[in-house]
Amino acid sequence: MSRIDTIEALETLYDRKPGAAALDKVARELTPLYRKWIMASRFCILSTVGPDGTDASPRGDDGPVVAELDARHIAMPDWRGNYRLDSLRNIVSDGRVSCMFMVPGSSNVVRVNGRADLRDDADLIARFSDRGRAPRSVIVIEIGEIYTQCARAIMRAGLWTSGDESAGLPSVGDILSEMTDGDFDGETYDADWAGRAAKTMW
Repeated sequence: MSRIDTIEALETLYDRKPGAAALDKVARELTPLYRKWIMASRFCILSTVGPDGTDASPRGDDGPVVAELDARHIAMPDWRGNYRLDSLRNIVSDGRVSCMFMVPGSSNVVRVNGRADLRDDADLIARFSDRGRAPRSVIVIEIGEIYTQCARAIMRAGLWTSGDESAGLPSVGDILSEMTDGDFDGETYDADWAGRAAKTMW
């Protein structure tokens, strides 16, 4: 195994420069078409970095996963999760973030890179209040750049076209049981999960 440990070696290995389409697509704020795409997305992956390493967290909503504050800023409510707070700890420590926005059926992904901070302003929280639910905090992202990702990865994976391939996968209960040498009652956890999630979704 040969380790590539310099930028020069890397660029020599990949001996092509990015084409115009890979460079001209970059925007520094929401354009009309990037706005339309991102506001159609109910799901994204939020990536953060902090003193203990990196984190990538799935984020989803029953409408747009983020709201536009202005052309340079978007806001993401922090709905209920597992209370590990990994992403939020990272944002408080180091504001660098990336979001990968996805829309079912589209092979494209839209990436936003920027800096974030965490807010609990009453007026901002109220903006996301709906049907008796409200987030505990809101992630505000200052956009550094927006661009589309190459569609090849989703096309190679057949992500939206290959059907349900989850049969036979271990459940979360199975994994918890494995990680505790059988001390955790994974079977009960799995049986109760749907009902528990329905009551604690927001």
